[in-house]
Amino acid sequence: MRKPGAEIGTFTTTDDTLVLASISSPVEAELVSEWLEQQRKRYPDTKIDILQLPPRNAEPAALAQLVVQLEADEDRSIVPVRVFWLPRAGASALSRVVALLPGRDPYHPNERQQRHVVRSEPSRARVVAGEPAKVSELRQQWRDLTVGENPRDFAHFVTRRAILALERAEYRILGPQYKSPRLVKPEILASARFRAGLEKIPGASLEEAGKMLDELATGWSRVSVDLVSVLGRLLSRGFDPEIDYDEYQVAAMRAALETHPAVLLFSHRSYIDGAVMPVAMQENRLPPVHVFAGINLAFGVMGPLLRRSGVIFIRRNIGDNPLYKYVLKEYVGYVVEKRFNLSWSIEGTRSRTGKMLPPKLGLMSYVADAYLDGRSDDILLQGVSISFDQLHETAEYAAYARGAEKKAEGVGWLYNFIKAQGERSYGKIYVRFPEAVSMRQYLGPAGGPTATDPAAKRLALQKMSFEVAWRILRATPVNATGLVSALLLTTHGVALTLGQLHHTLQDSLDYLERKQTPVTTSALRLRTPEGVRAAVDALSNGHPVTRVDGGREPVWRIAPEDEHAAAFYRNSVIHAFLETSIVELALAYARRAEGDRVEAFWSQAMRLRDLLKFDFYFADSASFRANLAEEMAWHADWEAHVGAGGDEIDAILYAKRPLMSDAMLRVFFEAYEIVADVLRDAPADIGEKELTQLALGVGRQYVAQGRVSSSEPVSTLLFATARQVVADQHLLEPAPDLAERRTAFRSELRSILRDFDHVAQVARKQFIAREVAARRAAR
Repeated sequence: MRKPGAEIGTFTTTDDTLVLASISSPVEAELVSEWLEQQRKRYPDTKIDILQLPPRNAEPAALAQLVVQLEADEDRSIVPVRVFWLPRAGASALSRVVALLPGRDPYHPNERQQRHVVRSEPSRARVVAGEPAKVSELRQQWRDLTVGENPRDFAHFVTRRAILALERAEYRILGPQYKSPRLVKPEILASARFRAGLEKIPGASLEEAGKMLDELATGWSRVSVDLVSVLGRLLSRGFDPEIDYDEYQVAAMRAALETHPAVLLFSHRSYIDGAVMPVAMQENRLPPVHVFAGINLAFGVMGPLLRRSGVIFIRRNIGDNPLYKYVLKEYVGYVVEKRFNLSWSIEGTRSRTGKMLPPKLGLMSYVADAYLDGRSDDILLQGVSISFDQLHETAEYAAYARGAEKKAEGVGWLYNFIKAQGERSYGKIYVRFPEAVSMRQYLGPAGGPTATDPAAKRLALQKMSFEVAWRILRATPVNATGLVSALLLTTHGVALTLGQLHHTLQDSLDYLERKQTPVTTSALRLRTPEGVRAAVDALSNGHPVTRVDGGREPVWRIAPEDEHAAAFYRNSVIHAFLETSIVELALAYARRAEGDRVEAFWSQAMRLRDLLKFDFYFADSASFRANLAEEMAWHADWEAHVGAGGDEIDAILYAKRPLMSDAMLRVFFEAYEIVADVLRDAPADIGEKELTQLALGVGRQYVAQGRVSSSEPVSTLLFATARQVVADQHLLEPAPDLAERRTAFRSELRSILRDFDHVAQVARKQFIAREVAARRAAR
């Protein structure tokens, strides 16, 4: 039947053997029979019997033969065998979509299609054999891992192990990106470990736990693996189809994932992130990730489709359901133990501001439990930076900032999302994989002190998660969109020419180069006027930049109504300029301080770090101080000049390139001041919603009066962290001196804003001097 040259599986044991053959058609039976004859010729002294592998949910009668065979000889080897049907190489996107139709799955052809493949493309029909295992070994595993009590339970266990062995053999042929967990529910429900924990939950039942596992269950059908890039491209249409990777980082991560299971924690700016993750893994031939998502996204046909694409849907509110929390914890532990990779947003939700949010620890705690229980000797926390040149969602985020409510997801929402993606070009998607963090390094050995001390465990989780987030930030490349938006936002609506944009951006590029900060190709192109022109034109194609034509030359500006959208892009690059911005403000403070001005510089730098800790990630105190000392090292004998104060500090500021504090941080302190102003006559226990509404009103008044630099600080998103700041200052707690402390805090913020004004004046002098020099050079 088989044509010459067709590939077949290999036999890997010379022990007496029982072949368990998974057969679905007469064609497969013939191929397996032919393969078996070849093995018998190759090993003439080996007794080889064959039995059809019972189906997964076989009735007791169907297991009878297998039960008899397993009881016959404990030293016999069990070898599972299956015909594996390979799809045609280089299938088109259309054929991947067609493969979803009934009867068109290339991995499971019907009998007519099988005969056609055997006649015309026999190399696509391959008999594969799983790793052999002796009956005695399997029986010991069964006793150790399950609550099975009779021979039929053992036969079920052997069947599951056979299927898993075949899956491993097949993904070795296809590549690690096709690896997928199988038989999760029966494996977990049969586990002695799972049953023991279930008994400790009052009122819990195996049936209810099984329903929860059905809700969580996911996996990669091979067709969905082939299709995932098509779906990812559909959701991310409008972007350059070539995702930008760092090949050295990809190679390092590939090596790390060969050793340990991993949790891939990605930054979250867009719904597209969830589609980018599996595409990135598949394109780089990396093991697949199983992405956690809120069950609110399991609407319509999306639920079944995403489940087949590796998405694990979890309920949003589980605090009062101990059974669900237990099932979720055991599910996570099982996936980790089987060396599959999990993934979710380290921030827990999309950042609507463009900067990273604090990490969420809920799911991380379950992974830590799996490690501490000894289910893996280590687990890697692999940060993933996903960034974009532009996003259409910034319009939505701007609406949230002005007080709009989040829209519910649904079929109509999805249609509008995909439609918006195709309306214009959004540039490139950038994916970076910084060095992974070892869970063992932070939690200590499995079963160690951290396993029994909840407080120590939580502290270790916090430090570990912040380290992952810090590495994500440092790996995120600065792009042209963020730099241009930051510059134009500082002009508060005043337009700049191409020449002004170009020469002003050079200081920032010089700084990034000096600090060896990763940048995108679009940012590097800002070195040329043509690159700047391309960047501003791309941003003016659909806002937030407005191009004004009709004069002697075009000019570009950000209109007031577009400031919130532009701020999203600016915020995405603040991390690269955060410490140098604090240096500027600390210098301005030292200029007006009395006494030891060097000490004033350091104390104010630490105070600013404390006030901004809810908005940004910082290095630990010692590292932060060392980083600021390095920032100042460019100025010879800087401490002596700071100590002199006055004009000496102004000279330092004037010589500093670039001056970034006004561009990067002013709006955050303006938002803090608006909230502090609201608190002057607010009750001590004012609620979050009331505080936000009052702040919006006061903020709009400030804008109308010109008391803030722009409309950007009038934002519900910024007020949320401003509320955390005032709470951290104990300004939301009843106290005899509360009014005085609230007034003092508002005065402190106003003083800091005056420091911003001073730095901005120095920056303006720099700009004017540069303009004069440019005109002279042009003559």
